[in-house]
Amino acid sequence: MNRPAARVDRGGKAALKRPTNVSLSVPLVDEAKRLGLNVSEACQAGLAAEVKKAREKAWLEENRAAIESSNEYVRKHGLPLAKYRLF
Repeated sequence: MNRPAARVDRGGKAALKRPTNVSLSVPLVDEAKRLGLNVSEACQAGLAAEVKKAREKAWLEENRAAIESSNEYVRKHGLPLAKYRLF
């Protein structure tokens, strides 16, 4: 059963947070705590990075045809307005 999201204030910035269970290796968690790391924040940062990577991959796949078409145009005709470039 999902518990409701809680509003957590982090440095004047409120965010909705949902309690979630994750399974992590014991040695990794022990080392993180020994180093003073916030395991929840580290997990969130890692998950955010993975979500970003997955979104970028999905965007590239969804737009692959347009990107290839644009690249083919440039290969055949060169860059539009290239004669006006100063570099």
